[in-house]
Formats: sequence, structure tokens, C-alpha cells
Amino acid sequence: MGLFDRISRVVRANLNDMVNKAEDPEKILEQSVTDMQEDLVQLRQAVASAIATQKRTQTQYNQAESQSNQWQQRAQLALQKGDETLAREALVRKKSHAETAATLKSSLEQQSGQVESLKRNLIGLESKISEAKTKKDMLKARISAAKAQEQLNNTIGSLNTGSSMAAFDRMEEKVLQIEARAGASAELAAGGSNLEEQFRLLESGGDVDDELAQMKAQLSGGSVSQGQLPAAGKTAAAPSSSESSPVIDAELEELRSQLNKM
Repeated sequence: MGLFDRISRVVRANLNDMVNKAEDPEKILEQSVTDMQEDLVQLRQAVASAIATQKRTQTQYNQAESQSNQWQQRAQLALQKGDETLAREALVRKKSHAETAATLKSSLEQQSGQVESLKRNLIGLESKISEAKTKKDMLKARISAAKAQEQLNNTIGSLNTGSSMAAFDRMEEKVLQIEARAGASAELAAGGSNLEEQFRLLESGGDVDDELAQMKAQLSGGSVSQGQLPAAGKTAAAPSSSESSPVIDAELEELRSQLNKM
């Protein structure tokens, strides 16, 4: 392959690519219908011109035929009058007009065929234009629908759905954490209440222990004064059979003093 052929092919390929990219379907359809309508105008003009020519030829043919008949009658008249020379001259004129009429008749037949052909083409082109307009409207509607679908697809494609769903997952995790913290707080609050209740029971139980100790002392025959009561939660020591020493008495007195201050 020669260099010129290669260059020519590259140029044609680039031009075809440019043309394909520049083609707008809607504009091409509109232009196609416009071109067909222009062809229709030209075809109508051609039909009108052919019909006018046919009519003119028809008129000329009728005149030639009429003159041929007229010279035929004149020739007969001259022959009847005995003027053979005039009759011959009339026949010569008659023959000339007859030949003209025959030529015009042949042309008229051809023109009639052309007119009929042009009329059929005109009817066919009008039908094609009507069909093209209908198809153009249908294709334009399909183009609009396709463009709308393409725009919708591009819009959906541009949405960052993955990031949005990830955000929902993160927010759900945060909600779970908040709910867990709320549950833990409720448990801690409940535990603190139980602890406070236990201490209240212990504190309220001291009076019961004191009264119990006093009842035991009464049953054993002695009386226990408020100052001699043991501390809450402790049992009283058993009395010793031996005599108390001064040291023990002093410690006992100190304990009593501390209990009285309480």
C-alpha cells in the first residue's frame, strides 16, 4: 500500500469520526425532513412544468390536426371546382400539417407518460414525507426518553451510596454505645441504692441489739444500764468470778465514759 493511500485512509477515518461525533440525531432528523420537503417542492414544480408542456403540445396538436382537416376540405373543394392545381397545393399543405400533427402526437404521448410518472413520484414522495414526519416524532420521543434515562443513571451513579450506608452503620454503632452506657448507669444506680439500703438496715438494727442485750440482763437477774451496754454489734463479756483489778476498773470506766459521749 502506497503512502498516499495510507494518508487518504487516515484522513477519511478522522473525518468520519468527526462527522459521527458531530451528528445530533434530532437535528439530522429535522434536516432530513427539510431536505425531503425541498425535493417535494422541486418535484411539484417539475410536475407543473410537465403538465404545462403537455397542454401546450396538446394545443399545438389540435391546431395541426385542425389545419390538416381544413386543407383536406379545401383540396376537395378545389377539385370539385375543377382546379386541380389548387387542389394539389391544398393537399401539400394538408400533408405538412398532418406530419406536424403526427410528430406532436408522438411527443404528446411521451409527455403524458412523463407526467404520469412524475405524478406517481410526487404521490410517493408525499407519502414518504408523511411517514418520515411520524417516524421523526417517534424517534425524537425515544431520544428524549433515552436522554432522561441516561441523566437519571448518571445521577444515581454519582450518588455516594456506600458512604451514606457507612454513615448509617456508624450512627447505629453510636446508638448502641449510648444504650449500653445508659444500661450500665441504671445498673450502677440500682447497686448504689441497694448498698444504701443495707447500711440503713444495719443502722436501724442497733436499737434492736441494745434492747436484746437488756432483756438478757434482766433474765439473768441483773439490770443493765444504758451506760453499760456494749457497742452495737458486739456481745457483752461474761462477768469474771474474781475481783476486778484497779486497772480493769479504770479501763471500764473509760469505756463507759466513751459510750456516754456517743
